[in-house]
Amino acid sequence: MPAACSFDYAVIRVVPDVTREEFVNVGVILFCRTRRFLAAQIELDAARLAALAPQLDLELVRQHLTLIPAICAGEGPIGRLGQAEAFHWLVAPHSTTIQCSSVHSGITDDPATTLAQLMDAHVRTKRFSA
Repeated sequence: MPAACSFDYAVIRVVPDVTREEFVNVGVILFCRTRRFLAAQIELDAARLAALAPQLDLELVRQHLTLIPAICAGEGPIGRLGQAEAFHWLVAPHSTTIQCSSVHSGITDDPATTLAQLMDAHVRTKRFSA
C-alpha cells in the first residue's frame, strides 16, 4: 500500500454575477506534489446554472472550463510550466465568472480516488427522495 501524502485542492465555481454572490460548484482541482499528480474534474450542471443565470453564455463557460483539465495535463503554455506552477496559476484569482475556492489541504494514499470523493462532496448534486 502506498504511503499517505499531502495534497492541496480547490473547488472550481461559476459565478455568473459577483454582485449577487451566488455560484455553482462545477469542479475540483487536486495537486499532490509527492505523487506528481495534478488533475481536475469538471461537471457543469447546465440546467442548474441556466436557472440561476439565464443570461449566461453556457457555451463560452463550457469552453473555458475545458481548459482547466487540459492545463493540468500539461497542455498549453501554462501547463508546460510544471505542475506546481500550473496549480498555483489555476487557483489564483483572475476571472470574475470562473473562480476557485480558497486552497484546502489533506492527506491521501490515492489522489485520483480523493479527487472523485471531493467531486461527490462538493460538486455533484445530491438527490433526496421524499
